[in-house]
Amino acid sequence: MPVKIRLQRIGAKKKPFYRIVVANSESPRNGRFIENVGTYNTLTDPSAVTLKEEKIKGWLEKGAIPTKIVGEILKRQGITIEKGGV
Repeated sequence: MPVKIRLQRIGAKKKPFYRIVVANSESPRNGRFIENVGTYNTLTDPSAVTLKEEKIKGWLEKGAIPTKIVGEILKRQGITIEKGGV
């Protein structure tokens, strides 16, 4: 089963806050995850991002696939995604 790096929504109503997690692609959005690798807060200007870069690079080398929005966040933070790993 493919593993994805994606956002998990937490926070209150109309106050979204996201964890960046590594999860099985078939798990529900807010369901079970394998590892928490960062956070993404859209309420601040500019958006606040914290990443555990070494863990993210390790998962990318193992073949984890980031979702579109997580891929854009990683690109903005300077973590490049190349075919076949980091």
